[in-house]
Amino acid sequence: MALRIVASRPDPAIVTLPWSTPLEEWDDDYVVPLPRGLSRHVVRIVRLHDRMYAVKETVEEIAFREYRLLRDLHRLGLPAVVPQGVVAGRLDDHGQELPSALLTEHLRFSLPYRSLFAHGLSAENLPSLVDAMVVLLVRLHLADFFWGDVSLSNVLFRRNAGGFAAYLVDAETGELKPSLSASMREYDLTIAAENVFAELLDLQASDSLDHEVQAHEIVDLLQERYTALLTELTAEEEFSAGEMWRIEQRIERLNDLGFDVDELDIVTDFDGDKVRIQPKVVELGHHRRELQALTGLNVEDAQARRLLNDIASFTAHVDLGREDRTLVANRWLTTIWEPLMKMIPPEARGKLEPAEIFHEILVHRWYLSERAGTAVDLFDAARDYIENVLATKPDEAVATEE
Repeated sequence: MALRIVASRPDPAIVTLPWSTPLEEWDDDYVVPLPRGLSRHVVRIVRLHDRMYAVKETVEEIAFREYRLLRDLHRLGLPAVVPQGVVAGRLDDHGQELPSALLTEHLRFSLPYRSLFAHGLSAENLPSLVDAMVVLLVRLHLADFFWGDVSLSNVLFRRNAGGFAAYLVDAETGELKPSLSASMREYDLTIAAENVFAELLDLQASDSLDHEVQAHEIVDLLQERYTALLTELTAEEEFSAGEMWRIEQRIERLNDLGFDVDELDIVTDFDGDKVRIQPKVVELGHHRRELQALTGLNVEDAQARRLLNDIASFTAHVDLGREDRTLVANRWLTTIWEPLMKMIPPEARGKLEPAEIFHEILVHRWYLSERAGTAVDLFDAARDYIENVLATKPDEAVATEE
């Protein structure tokens, strides 16, 4: 049987991996010590030159199905790991068949939920974790994706201005439908509740989570926030023809949640006295796209909102309110962002994403100013943060496996 490699963006170095060896026996010449989530399959993170991949052994048919589904999700712009390829036709040195392998690009600065708790995540952060998972599930459902196995274990989390952004990492049970029924959404939500409940109890059993946390309350929160977000994004709203300003108000509410409205269904009655509106197509990333257009920076949405707020403060502070916004943003880049990023020592650059470091510096500055009773200079706050806070954090780009 010949080795067969199917890849969307071929990396010739993939051929050099030891495909005749079972994945669990790959050594440190290939495997890097990045944290992995729980999986029913053997999974390893490998480095090939300057790129890293997650490699998962599975049945050939399942590997190709998940690969194609992840490609579809990527084309739709949904938050999921990016598929790299499938390796089939593997044989060991004795000619025995080995499982096929699915390769996905490693999501930089992402962590499975267990590693987050191992790195100091507390019970106070659980609502933020739930919110990230809810946003992910709602976005997938709006795209008519049925997950089938919603759980913390099947998600990777990236820090996002003090909160989190969630990415689907395991689509093995998923399916894109022509239309996702309410019963399918309800099934996914029920599975999410059952799995998250069990995962929280497991964390408590291993003393990784405070035993005072009531797992059922967290599950109730997940269900409540899912319903609230889905309703806000899709519900029909009716008002009189004299209240047309409510259309703009609805759009602004969605923008505040980080969503853009790409299509709005507006219906008036025969006499034009009543107006009904319903968002038809919404897309997360409102602040992210705005920041990227202004500065070229590509960050998570809540991080983008934080940076946009700082640009607004910078505009007011240096009295640039009449200047073109793009020129102001460029000045902020060269006088604030770039000098701050240059202050970070090379050995600390794997600890957090640059945008998350910037967010934490702003928070640290606030605490220092409160303590001092006067405004602390941003660069003084950055020096103090780098020396006393950032230096103590674990690496999240290349972390020791728990």
